[in-house]
Amino acid sequence: MSPVTTHVLDTARGRPAAGVSVVLERRSPEGAWREAGHGTTDADGRCRDILPPASPLDPGVYRLVFDTGAYFKTRGQEAFYPSVTVAFEVRSPGEHYHVPLLLSPYGYSTYRGS
Repeated sequence: MSPVTTHVLDTARGRPAAGVSVVLERRSPEGAWREAGHGTTDADGRCRDILPPASPLDPGVYRLVFDTGAYFKTRGQEAFYPSVTVAFEVRSPGEHYHVPLLLSPYGYSTYRGS
């Protein structure tokens, strides 16, 4: 399993959000963001393969960028947020970082999962 994973739940529907494109980016020391990995949520709303298993995860600031606009567009729904960006800090490279997203057309929340 990737050292960074996510799970997207569509709280308005009470269902997993399948087919959400997710990009993992890492901030360079100069402040530029560079893609480190990417994936798409499965039928259960999970993305377990953002990075290859056992990939080294250096300390630093990362962010997950969720293409929520495309997800809602495929459902024929209008949404306020075309994308959601969640930044987080990796302090202990050996740990697993699970960053769930609770999503609706007009709001979202996130937390550090397990």
